[in-house]
Amino acid sequence: MAAMTISPTASTLLVLLPGMDGTASLFHHFDAALRAHSAIDTLAIAYPAAPLGYAALEAFVRERLPRDRPFVVLAESFSGPLGAALRANPPPGMRALVLCCSFVRNPRPLLAPLRHLLGLVPFGAMPGFALRQALLAPFSTPQLQNELAAALAQVPPATLRQRLRAVLETDASRSFARGSLPVLYLRARHDRLVPPANAVQILRQAPGAQLVDIAAPHMLLQAAPEAAAGAVAAFIDSLSAAQISA
Repeated sequence: MAAMTISPTASTLLVLLPGMDGTASLFHHFDAALRAHSAIDTLAIAYPAAPLGYAALEAFVRERLPRDRPFVVLAESFSGPLGAALRANPPPGMRALVLCCSFVRNPRPLLAPLRHLLGLVPFGAMPGFALRQALLAPFSTPQLQNELAAALAQVPPATLRQRLRAVLETDASRSFARGSLPVLYLRARHDRLVPPANAVQILRQAPGAQLVDIAAPHMLLQAAPEAAAGAVAAFIDSLSAAQISA
């Protein structure tokens, strides 16, 4: 394969890796807010509907990363271990990692033994109220509820089951700690899925990492897009400033 050429004058691209739904259809509020804050372009990578594990998804993502311009990866929720793998072995052009309400190892270790019971969970018939409480409360709106339902309707129950199993079995903390790229962690103050202490563990493994707390539920980018966009834009601007001063 020919060597990749990264233009030194090209603007930084923000690559968006989605949460458990994998559809990349839930980024549009954040994308619009980011464009209002800055001239940062985005590339959202949607995952196949097939029930793939983290290793296969990592290969899928690497094949679709930009090859001609610098970029920052934003890994939302489920995609944290993929972001960790990219930070451990960064492709040409990758400059930093943003983790949003995410993790690099199972954020709920007490639930790990239940992974063998996932076959009994009726993912296709889970009550909408329960999902809204877990993902959006107390910031839920009819629009966000409908968008969440539409995204999940695109994903086969077997795929959701496999992704949840991957979360319960993952531990990419060692490889993540070996990386050296800058890290920004966006933490939601009302996250009911990923405990706040999870961010502290990530900060220990990535010295110099930045933490931004935002009043939002687990679906932070969807419920608080302006605050998230401001934090991400400032982080990317700081990378450019550091490069100029170096």
